[in-house]
Amino acid sequence: MKKIVLIGPVYPYRGGISHYTGLMCRELSKRFEVEMLSYKMQYPKILFKKEQRDYENDSFKIDNAKYMIHTANPFNIIRTARYIRKKKPDMVLVQWWHPYFAPCYILLAKFMGKQNLTFVCHNVFPHERFPLDKILTKMTLKNGKHFIVHAKEEEAELKQIMPNPNCQVTPHPSYNAFCFANMTKMQARTQLSLPQDEKVLLFFGFVRPYKGLKHLINAMPDIKERLGNVTLLIVGEFGNAEDKEGYVSQIKMLAASGSGLEASIIIYDGYTPDREVEKYFAASDMVVLPYESATQSGIVQIAYGFGKPVTVTEVGGLPDVVSHNRTGYVVPPQNKQALAEAIVRYFTEGKEEEFAKNIAAEAYRFSWERMGEVVEQWI
Repeated sequence: MKKIVLIGPVYPYRGGISHYTGLMCRELSKRFEVEMLSYKMQYPKILFKKEQRDYENDSFKIDNAKYMIHTANPFNIIRTARYIRKKKPDMVLVQWWHPYFAPCYILLAKFMGKQNLTFVCHNVFPHERFPLDKILTKMTLKNGKHFIVHAKEEEAELKQIMPNPNCQVTPHPSYNAFCFANMTKMQARTQLSLPQDEKVLLFFGFVRPYKGLKHLINAMPDIKERLGNVTLLIVGEFGNAEDKEGYVSQIKMLAASGSGLEASIIIYDGYTPDREVEKYFAASDMVVLPYESATQSGIVQIAYGFGKPVTVTEVGGLPDVVSHNRTGYVVPPQNKQALAEAIVRYFTEGKEEEFAKNIAAEAYRFSWERMGEVVEQWI
């Protein structure tokens, strides 16, 4: 059986890339002998002050994962590289999303020898650019033999630093692994104390300025005026208290006009444990990603895993995974009128059943099985 060494964060590390790596490990283990190498130290606390691990949610736990890599210790990295070299794998598959990891992965590549090194590029360049990020990225990725990206825009960015990369563009697989209880919409709304006849929108995930939440909030008075009983759930972790207060102030200012908006927007602030994710998606009618910029987003795939349509903006790889007027809507970024129009249209035209069928019909395109086939072609 072919051997793969898979490198990246897995349980107990939090976040979408950790979930992704765990699910990738499970899928590849059906086809290959997979050794999962994760981090004994991912980020130093001085750079990432929030809690990086969550031991209470082991849904994505990978048995026999080895937590070997200290990303800031060159001696540890060299030992790990030599360990990999002795294993003689048929492929070393690495998750790449930020140039912080450049020194670590450059050392790994140098000391583990000429391996079949493949990078899964969640972001070729980081969301928040900084000096030297392009140079660090090029120095790292030039060691790769193959590349997997989830958006055409990411492929274009890869070609900025590599003239002819052996690259496969494939959709981000669906995260249907969050369906733990197969909760119905009625059950989820009962848990969240939401009316059963309410129209429910969901904004989910880390709240960052580039994700454009302010535009969705600005669209809500128009949406509420046209639809009546509508609620927006904002479920995610804010960067800091000041960031959250800015959104709260925005909501209060809009509510002061007499729209009654304040009661129609509910904020669930904080990290959402894996087993708590389901109730928010199951309760919603539509998931909204009003991003100002993006590469791709696992949120769309979580929504599809629950059969929920999405409204996204025409940025990054989001249009690649949303079939306009079939599985959701694609609208211009930073445009509250376009956001409102798409959301209102979904409800007034009664698209729920049609869109759910269309999402189900694309299940294979977003499957982990398909991802396994992409990897298999290079091993």
